[in-house]
Amino acid sequence: MRTPVTNLLLGAIVLMFVVETLLGGSTRIEVLVFLGANVPELVAQGQWWRLVAAMFLHIGMIHLAVNGYALYQLGHLFESLVGSGRFLAVYFGAGVAGSIASVIFTRGVSAGASGAIFGLLGALLGFLLKRRDRLTPAARSLLAQLGFWAVINIFLGFTVPQIDNAAHLGGLAVGLAAGFLVAPRQIRRAGTAG
Repeated sequence: MRTPVTNLLLGAIVLMFVVETLLGGSTRIEVLVFLGANVPELVAQGQWWRLVAAMFLHIGMIHLAVNGYALYQLGHLFESLVGSGRFLAVYFGAGVAGSIASVIFTRGVSAGASGAIFGLLGALLGFLLKRRDRLTPAARSLLAQLGFWAVINIFLGFTVPQIDNAAHLGGLAVGLAAGFLVAPRQIRRAGTAG
């Protein structure tokens, strides 16, 4: 299995959605706050753990489905390119950056893995841009598609109410920087006995 961390993260967000549902529903503010959604006032009071906990909570089935699908697609690709450890560092780094941006620039309760997922999108963009002179036609096409989806989603974030674009942009910025810095996975080749 080349992408165990992606699969583990997907399982964790689904498990937390089940917990949200059992506690009264994923759209109930009190449930989200209890489980660790970002609330600027509470984070400012020292509840920093919310910056991570919020990444595992989702508000409604559509939110879960969209983020789960994006994590499935982007996570499997990025983890297979850079390895599990680097993937995990980028995911949590971008996710926390997205949570911090959300706490600074938005008001009210926020939750979701979007900051981390935008971080993966940015990291893939940075990773491919750094190697753009050596890309195959398929990789160039992927780079163009990722750029298109980044622009579309940022535009939607500015135009659709209830989307936490601060989290998206915070995660994207950290992910993009990480993508330029992160090294690809080392492929181990089997040796021959002499």
